[in-house]
Amino acid sequence: MTLLTLVRHGQTDWNLERRIQGSTDIPLNATGRADALAAAAILAGTTHDLIYSSPLVRAHETARIIAGELGLPEPQTVRGVREREFGVGEGMLVADYIAEYGDWHAGVPGAETMDEVCERALDELEGIVRDARRRSSPRAESIVVVSHGGVIRALLLHASGGTLPREGDVLGNGSVHRFVAEPGSLRLLDPVPA
Repeated sequence: MTLLTLVRHGQTDWNLERRIQGSTDIPLNATGRADALAAAAILAGTTHDLIYSSPLVRAHETARIIAGELGLPEPQTVRGVREREFGVGEGMLVADYIAEYGDWHAGVPGAETMDEVCERALDELEGIVRDARRRSSPRAESIVVVSHGGVIRALLLHASGGTLPREGDVLGNGSVHRFVAEPGSLRLLDPVPA
């Protein structure tokens, strides 16, 4: 059993503007750095062995801030927890995206489906657990993974059997989500933070 704590990256200017980022590499803003520090403060009450992050700069900088605050080694970068590819929707304002495509699950040209995001993220989390066990002695039992709202949403839907997050639930920048990974399964420990 391995505890996986997924953290959404801190705020960016595009988050503030309500603009779809997807795989576009947008850096944290000052509020985003504060979000990372706030996430580190939440995580400080428990022990963590290693930290991993998406390769996108907003997630990796969040992970570096958390690692520094918790005294963890430099974050390992892994591609499978990068944000959902939004295809032609990247860079659009959320309101314009919804007006044009109807909802988040629409068939947007060049976009990944939530099922595709979930599948690649689950594969990556299995790889993270294997890698952490190889790299850590004693065995790593608690791992932080800094990722993105779309990835965390897909994993929450998977682990909750489609009941979470509920319609309208917001996964805030810097939010913390705890799961237990066991061979072949991912179980949610906490409800979606407000």
